[in-house]
Amino acid sequence: MSGEKKELEEQVFRWIEIAEEDLLLANHAFTLRSNIPYRLICYHAQQCAEKYLKAFLVSRLIDFPYTHSIDSLVKLCPVELNLTTQLAETFKLTNFAVAKRYPGEYKKVTMDDTVEAVKLAEYTKQIIGGLLVKDGFQFSERNI
Repeated sequence: MSGEKKELEEQVFRWIEIAEEDLLLANHAFTLRSNIPYRLICYHAQQCAEKYLKAFLVSRLIDFPYTHSIDSLVKLCPVELNLTTQLAETFKLTNFAVAKRYPGEYKKVTMDDTVEAVKLAEYTKQIIGGLLVKDGFQFSERNI
């Protein structure tokens, strides 16, 4: 493997490693016996999806702006992959990146919202992970 390919792979896996930490924390928070922080679980679900998308963009050498917008990141992906349609439901995660983290006028986050957010993060992981595997990235070697 060339040095450039190895460096690219390392960058991709750094994004994935952090995305996995977000997903791990989101799932672990469900085990609390009381005061489950639904809002924070949703935030970490959004972060997981965002970081998986950024890992994919890095893998394809596609520059991306500093953004938490899932929609904006998906629109940067190659059109032929049809990710805008496949990941359309995940666009709602963007609202958990900032708006729900600060006091303001918004609907309280429910357990149903939270379960859906984590499922959307896991779905994003599945779709993007599958694309990365097709592109030759080996996850099993990384314990991810």
